[in-house]
Amino acid sequence: MFVGVELPCCKQPAGSLQASNIVQVNLVPVVSPAMTKILITFPADDQFRNAILSTLDAVANVVFLSDVREKERSSELATADVLMSWQPDHELKTSELATISNVRLLQLLSAGADDLAFSQIPLNVTIASNAGAYAEQMAEHAIAMILAISKNLLDRHNKLVKGVFDQKDMNRVLAGSTCAILGFGGIGRVVARRLRCLDVKILAINTSGKTNESVEFVGTLKDLEYVFRLADIVIISLPLTKFTRDLIGKRELAWMKDDATLVNVARGDIINEAALFEKLKTQPSFNAAIDTWWAEPFSEGKFRTHYPFLKLPNVLGSPHNSGMVADSMVVAVARAAENVKRFLNNERVTGVVNRSDYT
Repeated sequence: MFVGVELPCCKQPAGSLQASNIVQVNLVPVVSPAMTKILITFPADDQFRNAILSTLDAVANVVFLSDVREKERSSELATADVLMSWQPDHELKTSELATISNVRLLQLLSAGADDLAFSQIPLNVTIASNAGAYAEQMAEHAIAMILAISKNLLDRHNKLVKGVFDQKDMNRVLAGSTCAILGFGGIGRVVARRLRCLDVKILAINTSGKTNESVEFVGTLKDLEYVFRLADIVIISLPLTKFTRDLIGKRELAWMKDDATLVNVARGDIINEAALFEKLKTQPSFNAAIDTWWAEPFSEGKFRTHYPFLKLPNVLGSPHNSGMVADSMVVAVARAAENVKRFLNNERVTGVVNRSDYT
């Protein structure tokens, strides 16, 4: 069974992009597990149920909404102390969300909270994202994309398919290069540790301008121009908030080196779509690896782009699956359950969301 670990939370001061502190949420201790009800609103198969129950069954009464009869849903929601949800505004009706005023914690399975309908959730409900739940695999995916672009693997494969054997085509090496990581939280720190093994210099951007990690530079958003001008690689791994939406536009892209590589494993809307396409189209030596897009099935119902990114030879795409590996969702559910347990035990809670960053 996966054991939860303490992760950097997402609670942020106004104007921030990612916090590195752990939030202490005060909660009156529960007298008896039977007195606390945890309602699971997402469909849970046997693996998910085992991951949840093995952690929470001894500390609370766990109820799966899918097991509840329709006429009893409102009663279960009105008496729930904690909700565990994937998409609460999809799993619950708007009228049902209005009845959860007794809920003290809404624990999300997703690492981000940008798709949440905050206006429908009572203000007294503490919201926690599943921060860092997918960090290891997402960091590995980002590095794979960097290597694929540096070695131009896709183009060379396609040339071989056509019978072109260009042995003199030059490779790039990562050793000695510089990588700027925007959002030096769970994903960013893992990326940095992996890249340092490849002799890559790390420039970190977070909210505090401080880190215990081994880096060449750490700063805040005010240092964006400085790190962009130095970086051969820029990795975006910060949350999408009202402060980071369209953070990177024409001006910021102009700061980057002509042959730099931009990797996005965060959210599409952090980058201005039109500005990025124009940069890639007019600067063929500039590259982008895109895992997260501006319109995806999860948020928009289908995948689409407003510009033909995938027709450009300097773009490498993946379908927002950087966090998906075998058992990744089971691990994420277990991690979320551990966070709920910490909440009930009046311990440190990770991923607490600051509503003012989104509304």
